Amino acid sequence: MQKGYWVAHVDVKDQEVFEEYKKAAARPFARYGAKFLVRAGQYDIREGSLHPRTVVIEFPTFADALACYDDPEHQAAKAIRDPIADGDLVIVEGHKV
Repeated sequence: MQKGYWVAHVDVKDQEVFEEYKKAAARPFARYGAKFLVRAGQYDIREGSLHPRTVVIEFPTFADALACYDDPEHQAAKAIRDPIADGDLVIVEGHKV
């Protein structure tokens, strides 16, 4: 099975509240085997335009990536984040190597 990935581009408007989201989302991320590959950091946009924070999260499978997003505990955490952050998220299946 191929791995699953969340690729998010986010603009956080209130870092303090965003920290609350991260704490609330920690359990569902752990439950589905999430591994943060990219979490903000230095970036250089070469084409197009993006929100200033990029996050890439790897999951053991594509199904795990989908299930984590839909998990009620993650949705409750997302409700904390939504008012203070704008962004885009795509869930993709990894390439079979």
